[in-house]
Amino acid sequence: MTERVADAMGTETAAAQLKERLYATITMISVVIGLAGSGHVDALGAAATVVTASVGLWLAALVADQQAHRVTHGALARGRELRAMLYVSSPLLLSAVGPLVLVGVSALGAMGLETALLTAAGVNVATLFAWGCYGGIRMGGGTVFALLAGAIDAAIGTAVAVVKAAAGH
Repeated sequence: MTERVADAMGTETAAAQLKERLYATITMISVVIGLAGSGHVDALGAAATVVTASVGLWLAALVADQQAHRVTHGALARGRELRAMLYVSSPLLLSAVGPLVLVGVSALGAMGLETALLTAAGVNVATLFAWGCYGGIRMGGGTVFALLAGAIDAAIGTAVAVVKAAAGH
């Protein structure tokens, strides 16, 4: 399926979108770990922070993309170029979905908020592992290479979480 999507929109656009997805995942790990470590947030505040971080990053990406387009092309991006920008940056919004679902589960009393936030971070680290494995498989390196690539990506996400937690944010 990924190959058909990449063919339809171009591999460069698909690669840029995946890059944003990985960036958004790592960023959201930092956000939810910071929230979990704060101890001063309720479910509504956590949800607002996750949404604000996600929307803020998305808007910043769009502004940067438009600025770059204006500088290099002398005009605002419109039509196909604007749709490509919106598509590429969409993971910055989608990165909030998992944490928001878990915060919602917490608000319903099914789990504690800190547990929900730490679970969101864990799911995001697992997602990085899965993307790393998939990339390793696509490169044709075999199972061991795919697992190594996944482990490296997961280690990056884990390092972000550890640094954030150690900083006490």
